[in-house]
Amino acid sequence: MKLDPTKMKDWQIAAAAEEQMKPVNQLADEMGLKPDELLPMGRQLAKVDYMKVLDRLKDVPSAKYIDVTAITPTPLGEGKTTTAIGLIEGLGQMGKRVVGAIRQPSGGPTFNIKGSAAGGGLAQCIPLTPLSIRLTGDIDSITNANNLAMVALTSRMQHERNYDDARLAKSNITRRLDIDPERVQMKWVIDFCAQALRNITIGKGGKMDGYEMESGFAITVSSEVMAILAVAKDLKDMRQRMARIVVAYDKKGNEVTTADLEVDGAMTAWMTEAISPNLLQTIEGQPVFVHAGPFANIAIGQSSIIADEIGTKLGDYHVTESGFGVDTGFEKFWNLKCRISGLTPNTVVIVATIRALKMHGGGPTVKAGVPLAEEYIRENLKLLEKGCENLIAHIETVKKSGVRPVVCINSFYNDTKAEIQLVRKIAEQNGALAAVSDHWLTGGEGAIELAEAVIQACNETNSFKFLYGLDTPLRKRVELIAKEVYGANGVTYTDKALEKVKALEADPASKILGTCMAKTHLSLSHDPAVKGRPRNWELPICDVLVYKGAGFIVPVAGAIKLMPGTASNPAFRRIDVDVNTGKVQGLF
Repeated sequence: MKLDPTKMKDWQIAAAAEEQMKPVNQLADEMGLKPDELLPMGRQLAKVDYMKVLDRLKDVPSAKYIDVTAITPTPLGEGKTTTAIGLIEGLGQMGKRVVGAIRQPSGGPTFNIKGSAAGGGLAQCIPLTPLSIRLTGDIDSITNANNLAMVALTSRMQHERNYDDARLAKSNITRRLDIDPERVQMKWVIDFCAQALRNITIGKGGKMDGYEMESGFAITVSSEVMAILAVAKDLKDMRQRMARIVVAYDKKGNEVTTADLEVDGAMTAWMTEAISPNLLQTIEGQPVFVHAGPFANIAIGQSSIIADEIGTKLGDYHVTESGFGVDTGFEKFWNLKCRISGLTPNTVVIVATIRALKMHGGGPTVKAGVPLAEEYIRENLKLLEKGCENLIAHIETVKKSGVRPVVCINSFYNDTKAEIQLVRKIAEQNGALAAVSDHWLTGGEGAIELAEAVIQACNETNSFKFLYGLDTPLRKRVELIAKEVYGANGVTYTDKALEKVKALEADPASKILGTCMAKTHLSLSHDPAVKGRPRNWELPICDVLVYKGAGFIVPVAGAIKLMPGTASNPAFRRIDVDVNTGKVQGLF
């Protein structure tokens, strides 16, 4: 059956491709995994025993390491995951041993506006339905581990309020934690865009119904537990990190951790299977690990270190993915993930579309579910050239890491030759390689030019370096990121944020923590309405979160929320099940 993206929806292409996909044991054998390293979960899916693989291959040289990121996207997304899958397929078409690692889609976007994160057209990761819904249960495990900490916190608060010391002692509680209800740091989590749960009151009723206080929900993939999954090196490391999560503060200002609540071990128990990466494949049969979660605007937004470590040992090329644009996902890949893992990229692919660049040049607002304006359908070189200022900013940021980027012009049917040539010229003038890729329409064959440019960049010598050292004070780090990556003139702090920053700078234990910014992905600035390359502005830090388990301090810029909202025309309206076959339809 010929798969034609112009006549078929993504879920229809995936369903047809799945009829011919490799059994997972064949896929594992072809990529060099041993039978006892595979943990099958049906014919199509498996987890991988990462400890056995890494121990067996510890002396094998690492593959070329490629990160895929993007320009500042429109709300539609610019095909970053599609490009990552297309590049994997393109390298496969060239006979290269290639492995990929992408992030597990969140139920929030999948059932909201954006849809799944499986790629698109002929550049997809399959099987689509398990990938988009449940997979092997990693996100459910994270949800349960996080919420178990909140259960431990709220029940402890209730018992300390209701019982005297003698009765507490009968429950083997030897000391009061005296938790301050106004300084609870964690939230409950759910993996949907549920804005109605952002701010809630819990514990209403009688004294046996919990501790009444203000609380709220975040989306699961923004949870510190998800961040720990992304950066943990092994189960021992995960267990230690889980114990360091700061859940709240007591009334004297001391930290109350998961270890203080004696829930850290039980939280880790939820994660013993989730720590092993999931093995899937492209439509063309190349192996892809799916592990850890998205949302680089409010989370680290990276595929896991464990998945990348395995991938760099099993292939000659390993393609990984960072969330959203260079300013959000790549910056965290660069200064957090690479620092923790010790892996450094040979090149970085920046995905750009003519559509998004025209928007940054002053084109009309782009909205999901609304037809594109005429400016995006007809040739407009003036608008495009102005919008390339956004691309140039991202090229410059990647070059500051010491790595030469490859700009992938993700081709759409209405892009003209003159428009493509203009973007190529500007990218090359600013020190990047450039390639056009047609992977959505033609799969790996359409990504050959991109694969060739990536191979060329990988063979060049680079001088990878971090933006800041761990001895750099917190405020100086934030300033460096704001100025060197976002293009701000400086940084301002609310009184609340400044108080927290000063306390962290005075805490010796905080000096080794990384800096994981929370900022909108829809602009280089903190304001999603500001497009292009903003100039003469300051970055407002409104709050600071502490993720000591993951090893991060999280400055929060502007009005960004850790719980997105569901829009008026969400994707769940179009998702259904064929009751005769049990097949899910309508995922995209």
